[in-house]
Amino acid sequence: MVDKPAGWTSHDVVDAARRWFGTRRIGHLGTLDPQATGVLPLAVRDATKLIPFLPADPKVYRGVVRLGIETNSYDGEGEVVRRHDGPLPSEPALREVVASFVGEHEQIPPMFSAVKHEGVPLYRLARKGEEIRREPRKVTIREFELLSYDPPDAEVRVVCSPGTYVRVLAMDVGTQLGCGAYLKALSRLQSGTFTIDQARDTETLEADAEAGTIARHLVRPVSALGLPTLKLQPEETRRVRNGGALVAGGTPRTPGDRLAAIDPTGELVAILEAAPDRRLRPVRVLGQVAARR
Repeated sequence: MVDKPAGWTSHDVVDAARRWFGTRRIGHLGTLDPQATGVLPLAVRDATKLIPFLPADPKVYRGVVRLGIETNSYDGEGEVVRRHDGPLPSEPALREVVASFVGEHEQIPPMFSAVKHEGVPLYRLARKGEEIRREPRKVTIREFELLSYDPPDAEVRVVCSPGTYVRVLAMDVGTQLGCGAYLKALSRLQSGTFTIDQARDTETLEADAEAGTIARHLVRPVSALGLPTLKLQPEETRRVRNGGALVAGGTPRTPGDRLAAIDPTGELVAILEAAPDRRLRPVRVLGQVAARR
């Protein structure tokens, strides 16, 4: 996992990882805005096939919301569009508004985002001054906590579902308070099961790539998936690699249950899913998997 530095896009990290690992087969698990820092898990080589099966929930962030100013991008990268001349809210008022956002909401993605309209990222259209109608998306704010308040800055912690824009949350807080706000800083502390203490900065990864020791940062795919495992016999391994199903033995499985099938050496072979006919069918088959970082 990478601790993404501020100023890098998620694609910049992917490009760097392609150099570090000597392959173009790199994918990331959830975009971070250029301004943001923190956890950006990557998938390397054959492990890119596992991205749809890897846990993405929850997302945990720590950020700074600046009250009294609005920008067109809802963060510090955009242009100021309004300044509030009156007094800023009290801490009790701010706490009350922050707490009111816990629960399920509909968010409209910002124009300055990577969401695409007819194949074109919205941020490109926004830079041309265009405004496109965006469909709202359901998001869940599980926790929203005010950590400190030193006007005009409020430090917050957010636990939310994937797809949540913390920038939009910051803007909504400012709107409800009547003073406006934008997201001044943001760091992702957790993405699914992956936490900031597991992430490494780009300088460390670059140095280890040059030293030929970068593989020490890889996480075994079986560990990353967090699924129950099923150890296959050699004949079962060959069958699954060819896309064949297995008869479910042992503990009864509920249709839809998934298992990580490993070969006799412990390497991941496939993700199996229990079918109504009590067979275990492969939903993703892998070759020799390079683990994820």
